[in-house]
Amino acid sequence: MNFGRIVGLALCFVFLTVGFTTTAAAQDRSRIVKTTLSRPINQPTTVPAPSVKTLSSSKPVLTNEPIIQKPLIEKTGISSPVNAMAAMLASSHYANSTSSTMLSAINSRLGIPYHYGSQGPTSYDCSGFVWSVFKDAGFSFDRTSAANYWNEFEPVTGDDRFKFGTLVFFNGLAHVGIVADKDGFYQASSSKGITYSKFDGYWEKRITGYRRVPMTPTVITAATAAVIAEPVK
Repeated sequence: MNFGRIVGLALCFVFLTVGFTTTAAAQDRSRIVKTTLSRPINQPTTVPAPSVKTLSSSKPVLTNEPIIQKPLIEKTGISSPVNAMAAMLASSHYANSTSSTMLSAINSRLGIPYHYGSQGPTSYDCSGFVWSVFKDAGFSFDRTSAANYWNEFEPVTGDDRFKFGTLVFFNGLAHVGIVADKDGFYQASSSKGITYSKFDGYWEKRITGYRRVPMTPTVITAATAAVIAEPVK
């Protein structure tokens, strides 16, 4: 009787122990959280491409086009006879020193405005400009009108007309300038002031004739007066 009771108690203890262990294990399993993936199970994994930084470069892009380099110094052309000073002085009526002084006097006046009746230094008309240039070069004659210069000075013909320092007259003796060379002359322009102008075009059609200023005063006789009064074209 005692043996059977002991066996029964033992079995009850075993059952209780197994039950408690099973319940504890079940509670532990319920605490495990399964992690679900956002992508399908069989979807292949996509590896993002590595980012590539673009580096700026100052090197030119290579092409098949030839590369043409510009010269460091560009040549420029100037129509003014100032750059041909040596040729002008060589073809002048006067000595190099006198011609050089005349050219310097002209260049120093370039751009000064025109004003009728003025002989400088801040403005000039055509005859005042001519008189002041020759005066600086050592010539001595009265400042007067273009028409009086025509009557006072000696005629010039042929190639001598285009020597530096020759006086050129326009519009029936209403205007006068100083010849630079065969291409142009210096004048006091009513629109541009003291400037270099080309004969070609407007002025070529208006030339009355040419005169030369002598280094020393010339005595005008009745015989030469008739020749001087005739325009030379």
